[in-house]
Amino acid sequence: MTETTQCTTAVDSLRARAHWYRLLAGVFAEEPQAAFVRELRTEACRGALAELGVAFGDDFLRTDEATLLETLACEYTMLFVAPGGFPPMESVRLEGGLRQGAAIRAHACYASEGLAVEAGRFAGFDDHLAVELEFVAALLERQAEALEGNDGQEARRLEKASKRFWVKHLGRWVRGYAGLVEEASEHSFFREMARLLAAFAESELELLGLDVDDGDGGRWRAPKPPEATRPVQCGGAGA
Repeated sequence: MTETTQCTTAVDSLRARAHWYRLLAGVFAEEPQAAFVRELRTEACRGALAELGVAFGDDFLRTDEATLLETLACEYTMLFVAPGGFPPMESVRLEGGLRQGAAIRAHACYASEGLAVEAGRFAGFDDHLAVELEFVAALLERQAEALEGNDGQEARRLEKASKRFWVKHLGRWVRGYAGLVEEASEHSFFREMARLLAAFAESELELLGLDVDDGDGGRWRAPKPPEATRPVQCGGAGA
């Protein structure tokens, strides 16, 4: 294999991985939209997903689009938005509250690469699963561009940045969280995509040569934030 062929293969691999990061980000970013669902139900996409072990049920494959979109929107809300659900945010899963330390640290990671969360639904939620996955996808795309430009030093730096983000963020919670979503889901769409997320995370950690403990554990109740465990002082107590 020539050096040029090796480079092309590496670039293709990086972009293929970025594609899967973005697809998974789309699952958790919002209620599934019509275009997204149509793409997943194409023969080509179903075949690619089947090779990864994804097996959607008839509730996804044979339901008419309008009914399916309404059903998925309802389940998305119940799983990720409604009280008692499981918001896909690192701070909530590991620290018990919104916009905790994980969000601040994720924001710093993005800033170090000249990136930031755009104004909109994710503003202030830098540790949302969709945002974290999109960040690694962006790093992989940049790594591919560096290889195409024969900038090996920059490609290695970006690979280290991806590894660091997995160690500090995704690796600490995404596998356990995926297991929880798989268990809690009623619809095969979310169940199968959660299974894919867990398998993909394990594959990425192995590929990157990382051994990271999962702190989420798939628990149904997130931990209480530190302030929730402090004793309440009434009136002039302690004065």
